[in-house]
Order: sequence, then structure tokens, then C-alpha cells
Amino acid sequence: MAAKAAKATKTPKAPKAHIFVWEGADKRGNRVKGETRAASMALVRAELRRQGIAPTKVKKKAAPLFSARKKPITAADISIFSRQLSTMMSAGVPLVQSFDIVGRGHNNPSMQDLLLSIKADIEGGTALAPALAKHPLQFDDLFCNLVEAGERAGVLEILLDKIATYKEKTEAIKGKIKKALFYPTAVMVVAFIVTTILLIFVVPQFESLFSGFGADLPAFTRMVVNLSEFVQEYWLIILLALGGTGFFLGNLYKRSRKFRHLLDKALLKAPVFGVIIHKAAIARFARTTSTMFAAGVPLVEALESVAGATGNIVYGEAVLRMREDVATGQTMQLAMKQQNLFPHMVIQMVAIGEESGSVDDMLAKVADFYEEEVDNAVDALSSLLEPLIMAVLGVLVGGLVIAMYLPIFQMGQVIS
Repeated sequence: MAAKAAKATKTPKAPKAHIFVWEGADKRGNRVKGETRAASMALVRAELRRQGIAPTKVKKKAAPLFSARKKPITAADISIFSRQLSTMMSAGVPLVQSFDIVGRGHNNPSMQDLLLSIKADIEGGTALAPALAKHPLQFDDLFCNLVEAGERAGVLEILLDKIATYKEKTEAIKGKIKKALFYPTAVMVVAFIVTTILLIFVVPQFESLFSGFGADLPAFTRMVVNLSEFVQEYWLIILLALGGTGFFLGNLYKRSRKFRHLLDKALLKAPVFGVIIHKAAIARFARTTSTMFAAGVPLVEALESVAGATGNIVYGEAVLRMREDVATGQTMQLAMKQQNLFPHMVIQMVAIGEESGSVDDMLAKVADFYEEEVDNAVDALSSLLEPLIMAVLGVLVGGLVIAMYLPIFQMGQVIS
């Protein structure tokens, strides 16, 4: 397959594109000038001559003194590129010219460099799938395999449109999961910051006031004061410990498959959040498998790419086991049933698809259903968490306020 072949043989890095400013004369002798992005000055001159312009001066554009940092290439950029390339090819525009038009018209300079370097590879005789496979950070195995299938079948523009739809759907699912996790995380971080500020700056003011009372402080107040003194003395160590723990766990998640498996398994069993993650994994599985099936990719090969697209290592390993079962001649619905992860409805839909020869359509319907389920679950979770988070914030901040005013209330009772 294209992606595997690109990994097996190390390919030279594509030349970096630069912006060149040029001046010249057109066919009527009129003076013209402009800018062109290309890998070399020779390519700029060749492109100008092809357009009927006789270049008189070509030079690399000087970089600004305070050049802005390039924006990273996002999944949305790749999705838009796929849709635009599909549209250009459907209109009969040749592949190289399509890359030129889409690349030069993109707002992100990083994306321009990427597309124009791929265009240079294609002009050099490389097929599209291997040219894309040289950039695995932007075009994964799934993308390259679908493009290769489209090239083989002569329906590349249709496959590119399906890829764009697939990427839009999967990114929408990721966005919903992030939305479900971001709100409570952000509020708890704010609560932590507010509590820390109160302990470091506000509680000491009350402590100096209490020292003049000449009486024992209530146990709750004494506990808060002790906590304040601890935070003031060891705040730097606490901050470094939290940052170090976060960095260590993040690095461990990237490097250790065993830890990733334990964490993903724990997330699936988590209350409320686990249900959303289950449904999201099933939606990704169904959407990816449907797209691969529709492209004509054999099931065994398709499942290998699908395993990495589920977003959860537990489901990924289950899909790989399914692949082994299917390779030995089992039906897909039986292989799914043995994993004890997929709902009965999903298995039945696959069974109907296998009987009717429309597995891709059935899985697309499953994906639509579970994507809507994830959307509804995230909305319900947000509604549930809002009062819960307000209650937590109230307990934290209110508890500190009560602890500080408790000695004053007691003193007032004694005086009265």
C-alpha cells in the first residue's frame, strides 16, 4: 500500500517553496510584475515563460524584519483542501493545475508550502498517494490508502469528496468530546486559582486580625490558616510538582502503550463520560469503515486503518482482533459480536448490510445515529454539570469565607 511503501523506503525531503518577486513583459510588450511561490528561481522562470511572460528580473522576496510565526496546519485545512481538490478535478482541471490553484489561494503559508511541494513531486512523476505519504503528519495511512484506491479505480474526485466529508464528521466528534471535557476542566482550574489567591493573599490578612483576639480559633478556621501557611511556604514546590506530574503523565501516555490502554479502559468505565466516549468510538469506527468500504478497499486492509481511527486504544485493539478473525473467513458481524464492545443494534445493522451487500450504507447510518447520540449526550452533560460545578465553587469559596468569619461570629456571641 502507498503509505507502507513510503515508510519502507526513505524518500528525500521535498524542496521548500519560497516567494519570488519578478518583472517582465507579456506577449504585447506590456510591463508586468508579480509574486510567485516556487521551490527555485528556475521553476519561476519556466512558469512565467509557460504563461507567455518574458522575465527580466526574478529574485527571492526578502523576509520582513519581524516575520509572523507560521500557523500550523490543522485538520480543517486538510478537509477544505480535499473538498477544493475534488471540486477542481470534477470540473476537469488537471491534477497539477488543481494543486497550483488551491495551493496559491490558501490563506495559511504553511499549507501553501505543503501543497506546492506535493505539486512539485507530482510534476516529477510521483503518483498522488506516494506524494501525500511523504507528509505523514498531515496525511495519515487512512487518507493515503483512500487516495490510492481512488487512483486505482479512476474515481479520485469522488473519493476526495468522501474524505472531506469523513474528516468533517470525525473532527465534529472530536470537537464535541473536547467540549464535554473543557467546561468542567476550565471551571475547576479557575476554582483552583481563586482558592490559591484567597489562601495566599486574603487569609493572612484575617490571620493577623485574629492574632489580637487572644483566644483559641475554631478548629475549622485553624485548619484553613494552617493550609494557608503551607501554601505560602511551599507554593513553588506545589506548582513544580503539579507541572511535573502533568508532563510525566502526558509523556507516559505518548510512550507507554500499556499506560494508554489502562487510561482508555478507565475512561470507558467512567460515569457519564464513559458513555460519551463509547458512543464516540463507535461513531468513528462506523464512519471510517463505511468510507473505506465505499472506496472499494478490501475489508482486511480497511480494518487495519480503522483501528487507529477509533480514538480509543481498547476499541483499536478490538478492531485488530476483528481483522484477524475476518482474515480467517469469519463474517464481520460475528467478529464484532465476539469483542463484547459493540451494541446489539450495531451488530445487527452490519449483519443486514452483509446480507444485502450494502455494509457501507448500513455503517453510514450507524455513524449518523451515534454522532447524533454524542451531540445529545454532550448537551445533557453540560446541563447536568452547570449546577454541580456551581455547587462545588460555592462550597470552596463559601467554606473559606465562613472559616474566616467564624471567629468574628463567636466573638460577637460572647460580647452579647
